[in-house]
Amino acid sequence: MGKSLSDMTLEELWELFPIILTEHNEEWTKWYAEEEKRLIGVLPSGDIRISHFGSTSINNIWAKPIIDILVELPTSMSMESVKQILVQNGYICMSEQENRKSFNMGYTSEGFAEKVFHLHLRYLGDNDELYFRDYMNDNPLLAKQYEELKLSLWKRFEHNRDGYTSAKTDFVSEQTDKAKKFYGNKY
Repeated sequence: MGKSLSDMTLEELWELFPIILTEHNEEWTKWYAEEEKRLIGVLPSGDIRISHFGSTSINNIWAKPIIDILVELPTSMSMESVKQILVQNGYICMSEQENRKSFNMGYTSEGFAEKVFHLHLRYLGDNDELYFRDYMNDNPLLAKQYEELKLSLWKRFEHNRDGYTSAKTDFVSEQTDKAKKFYGNKY
């Protein structure tokens, strides 16, 4: 029997869970919708907004087959209590900051499950990723540039998630700034 995920080093985790890019898959939208419905059923009622973001939410580009979900809470709601609900419903809390928590589901000691989710818990308005998503979907040529960047980085950073993410940061930040100017106070 191998090590449990919690006993693995970061390097071992990156080896077990490499960067994998695949052609756009229409199933991703269905996977998101199913998980959104499940989350609505377990999260407290109120002004919670749940959104699909990340490359799987951008039309027709290659992406890691991981569904990114943003759950935004009103500031009156306890992030800690929502964290407990998520953990009780299969999510593993991976990182915590004062107003941000990140969770994963679908990582096993044998590798990725069929469906993998990254859930980002934040307060309403902390959602730059939604601007980026919309801007890419509204500008297919820019989305293709983003895809080309991702494909060019894939093998170089196959076992280094932080490096892969960092290498995309300038493009994502520049396009997000443009999106926020273009859309104004959309979210």
